[in-house]
Amino acid sequence: MVGYDPGSKGAAPAPEDAALSGSAAGMVTRALISPLDVIKIRFQLQIESVSSRHPEGKYWGLFQASRCILAEEGLPAFWKGHVPAQLLSVCFGAVQFASFEFLTEMAHKSTVYDGQTAGVHFVCGGLAACSATVACQPLDTLRTRFAAQGEPKVYHSLRHAVSTMYRTEGALGFYRGLGPTLVAVFPYAGLQFFFYKVLKNLMGPPPKDSNIRGNLRSLVCGSCAGVISKTLTYPFDLIKKRLQVGGFEEARAHFGQVRRYGGFVDCVSQIAREEGLRGFLKGLSPSLVKAAVSTGFTFFCVSYKLGKSRCGAALDLPHKE
Repeated sequence: MVGYDPGSKGAAPAPEDAALSGSAAGMVTRALISPLDVIKIRFQLQIESVSSRHPEGKYWGLFQASRCILAEEGLPAFWKGHVPAQLLSVCFGAVQFASFEFLTEMAHKSTVYDGQTAGVHFVCGGLAACSATVACQPLDTLRTRFAAQGEPKVYHSLRHAVSTMYRTEGALGFYRGLGPTLVAVFPYAGLQFFFYKVLKNLMGPPPKDSNIRGNLRSLVCGSCAGVISKTLTYPFDLIKKRLQVGGFEEARAHFGQVRRYGGFVDCVSQIAREEGLRGFLKGLSPSLVKAAVSTGFTFFCVSYKLGKSRCGAALDLPHKE
């Protein structure tokens, strides 16, 4: 079970247990979905149409992009920026799930709301993700830059990237795109937890005699929740990526057209004017596959680890009426 559960037959996990579970889940899923993440970012940053019917740009399909990156940059290119991405996943997972456990418990004990309702999960999930975003935004910006650059490389190592960005853009350069990221991450993460809870409720109570079946339910519900929430909030993710590579145009020149954006509103208006509504959905297909895999495995891992940590004294607190 994810989130504070007053009816659990075991002791509620400590925040550090949730943090450890979130970190482990983030580390495993990041290694699995890194190739999809690189392709998604390349699609998101391409100004030209991403379409096999009208192949105007460098990339116009998932398999074509995979072959192109493999031929031009080699197999390691699919794990570009993997070090900051792993740090991002570990830190984000730790902060997000520790905050979520804390917030759902606080909501149950300090308010009239039941900490296991879908509405509470939406609010607490969104707030937990915002906390994790503020803490981890520099790593997200670094990950995006590494995944976006081709050959020859502008950044040769994580240390070189950090020193170059700080020298040329200052400390605020690491927080490019934070505004739209927060706008996007609250509903995205909130909807993840919301739909996860709704789907779990629709599937009925978990089997008492089978932890494996219960964890598989978490995998399926997490995957579906990830796909739904990503579809509803995807344009914000694309805008964030466009803003994060501001000042990094020289590394993008050989990929095709390059644009400079003056901020969130300017980015939205330029995309709408030049690329149309489809421009806000570039990279959606690899992003949905990534969301299904990463969210499903994250909830699977966290449910499994937190389920094991709840094998203590029973809590006799009833759900609130």
